[in-house]
Amino acid sequence: MAKAFASQADLAEKQEKFIKLAENAYCLTAEGDPNTGVIIGDDGVMVIDTRATPVMAEDVIRHVREVTDKPIKYVLLSHYHAVRVMGASAYRAPYIIASQGTFELIEERGQQDFDSEVQRFPRLFRSVESVPGLTRPNLVFDRSLTLWMGKTEVQIKHIGKGHSKGDTIAWLPREKVLFSGDLVEEGAAPYCGDAYFKEWPETLERLAAFKAEKLVPGRGDAMMDAAATKRAIEGTAQFLRDMRHSVEAGVKAGKGLREVYEATYRAMQPKYGQWVIFEHCMPFDVSRCFDEMSGIEHPRIWTAERDIEMWKTLQS
Repeated sequence: MAKAFASQADLAEKQEKFIKLAENAYCLTAEGDPNTGVIIGDDGVMVIDTRATPVMAEDVIRHVREVTDKPIKYVLLSHYHAVRVMGASAYRAPYIIASQGTFELIEERGQQDFDSEVQRFPRLFRSVESVPGLTRPNLVFDRSLTLWMGKTEVQIKHIGKGHSKGDTIAWLPREKVLFSGDLVEEGAAPYCGDAYFKEWPETLERLAAFKAEKLVPGRGDAMMDAAATKRAIEGTAQFLRDMRHSVEAGVKAGKGLREVYEATYRAMQPKYGQWVIFEHCMPFDVSRCFDEMSGIEHPRIWTAERDIEMWKTLQS
């Protein structure tokens, strides 16, 4: 019997936690749903990742208003996937910040990704009709951008490809707090459908070099000390290594995608099967890894139609 497509069967509401990381930094987590970061400066607020619709973004705004009445001036996109960015209009922020790579992804595949993800995550796109259109940045940087929000220094950096070609981190050097986006996951399977398997582990090594004392991953609980931060980074890297090892061996042996998927699933399920969205991610992850190990350097665009075709091929 075929498994329910992606996360269409995941309809249970998750318990939110609004966590204080430092006097000027917070995060909102929800049992493995996409996380959101909040940085409070002297005269304004930055929100990192917006949730999937303006209606769902109101939950973030409500939590922000519990701790400050300062205006939300900045929205930072850690990367482009619709589930993280389409709620941006709710914040009415003057500045929407993204890397050049993220900007290029929006222009290349923004609408296709939106249509694809709405189909995959119906619960996370509550009131999807409230989305006014694609989220586009108006402040774009190449490698790094430093903002001073009064006395709070926020370093915004693209340190390499990984989860996508535009991955962006936010680093508070004084507080040693790091917002990693989906470069790091905790207790959740990394989504690799638009990933760069050969480069992601190297990017994680650069991330580890910050020696963050607190880390907000893309999904999962916030890491509240240096040891937990190190463990989350290493856990994500190991998932990537295990997948590449299995898929690359299959490709070199001349096996087809379905055979490689089945072997990789069997190899990884005992260790990672309890991670959030493991069942959802595996077909997309193996498909992308198979492409990259076969010489397709840049991820192919996922459309709603390609999603269903792939799922039927691997799961039926």
